[in-house]
Amino acid sequence: MPLAFPSSEFDDAVAAVCHGLVSADQAQALNALLRQNPAARDEYILRIELHSRLAGQREPFITGARGAEGSTATPDPGPTLPSALPVSQRSRLPNWTVVAAAACLAVLAAGWWGWNGGRKDERKGATSQAVAVLNRVVKARWTPGSQPLEPGSPLEPGWLRLDSGLAQVVFYSGARVVMEGPAEFQLISPGEVICRTGRFMAEVPTQAIGFRLRTPWMDITDLGTQFGVDVSALRAEVHVFKGSIEIQPAMASPKLKLDEGSGAAADHANPPVLITANRTGFASLFDLQAKAVDSDFSRYAQWREASQELNRDPSLLVHFDFEQAAPPDWLLPNTSRASTAEPSGTIVGCQSTEGRWPKKPALEFRGVSDRIRLRVPGEFNSMTLAAWVRIQGLDREFNSLFMCDGFSPGTVHWLIRKDGVLGLTIIGPPDNYQIVASPSVLPLDQFGRWIHLAVVLDGNAKRVTHYLNGRPVAGRTLRIRPPFRVGIAELGNWNADGFTQNDPALIRNFSGAMDEFCLFNRALTADEVRALRDSGRQQPEPGAGQR
Repeated sequence: MPLAFPSSEFDDAVAAVCHGLVSADQAQALNALLRQNPAARDEYILRIELHSRLAGQREPFITGARGAEGSTATPDPGPTLPSALPVSQRSRLPNWTVVAAAACLAVLAAGWWGWNGGRKDERKGATSQAVAVLNRVVKARWTPGSQPLEPGSPLEPGWLRLDSGLAQVVFYSGARVVMEGPAEFQLISPGEVICRTGRFMAEVPTQAIGFRLRTPWMDITDLGTQFGVDVSALRAEVHVFKGSIEIQPAMASPKLKLDEGSGAAADHANPPVLITANRTGFASLFDLQAKAVDSDFSRYAQWREASQELNRDPSLLVHFDFEQAAPPDWLLPNTSRASTAEPSGTIVGCQSTEGRWPKKPALEFRGVSDRIRLRVPGEFNSMTLAAWVRIQGLDREFNSLFMCDGFSPGTVHWLIRKDGVLGLTIIGPPDNYQIVASPSVLPLDQFGRWIHLAVVLDGNAKRVTHYLNGRPVAGRTLRIRPPFRVGIAELGNWNADGFTQNDPALIRNFSGAMDEFCLFNRALTADEVRALRDSGRQQPEPGAGQR
């Protein structure tokens, strides 16, 4: 009888292989299925690999080459790859059983490495079409309906529509443009932009000479300068503060060169008129840096107030705000006021760095020794993990965010895969575990920016949900039953708890910085996760976007 996948017959056949009880009919049917169905093959390998780690071990996962997540690591293709079956049973199995197992182990040797059949180094969104970066904003309020943008966001060609406030865009050519809302601004390339309405100030270094700013009434080509542009529905003005520019009016007029202190006004019906540059009219744009500093200070104070309120939540077992993440004692205070909260974590090897705001401390993780050790006693029906992180690189196959020591039942491992996938592994009873992986949601252009990550493990609703910047990006049914536990755990690295094998997959350090970490003993709702992120974002205003 042919086997279907998924099916209880498939489950029975794989279990029979693991325990040396497979019949000839089961082996033949399984072999045929595995040759034809990649999904069945992946699931088979997961189960065989896990069973081989557990079989005959007094303490599961302590002495094997990998733990429950070994199925998500790149297996060694060499001769030491374990057989799926105990030695005492192997000699008694029919040849076709060995063939079925060998076929799957050959797939392992060919480079399969788990997590829904993902390929090594495969990354969706790894390339970027961005031409500029959103550098700074001050009270920026953007047109509703856009996707959120934060300072540091890469900007691809398209429209930015600013309702009010200030925003600075730095082009990859080196040119900088400050806009004041209301303004409409279309990015074309690293060296060209269209300004439909609004006030703008451009500063162009010598490396970006030739930068072009177009309006409905004139095109402006920079010759190495600083200039301001005021565009309305009826006319456009340009004011040269430093250097010189060249303008091409929309009317069939010759090009004009304007030097420092001069300017021009143009509309659709008349030739351009020469004017005197008015620096005072662009005073608010010149003040961007000072206003940004004031805005950062105000926002930081707001976050600190919200953080104090958060600490009163009785379900918050761990809250590292990193406000005192510095020598000499290398203790990281847990600011939660929950009665069962541990007083502190221990910093190992990390260095202090700047956080989300200039005066906000954070910790930087660089090497394989950098980590924060913590202890969380107790058992929980649900958990929520959340952190503000700045990723510098995904250097390992698996990059740790929060991982419990070892693989005791009920523990969890939260990490980022090399291709930008968020993953949570939940360890169940022996022979059982679950990996919940998101799509690839962290492309390379997210690196170097502060982002908010969260994962909710809901034992009541039997659901696991990954969040990125307050938005759910993946949800799966939870198959592992509570209780869940933490015990001894680490942020930013992983203690393999007894592993001695020289397996690169066991090194899972995080490369980047962490600014805040929360662990709740309950499942936060989607609204609560979004509110947690909004209270800690660098700018509190509604999001920015391109259309």
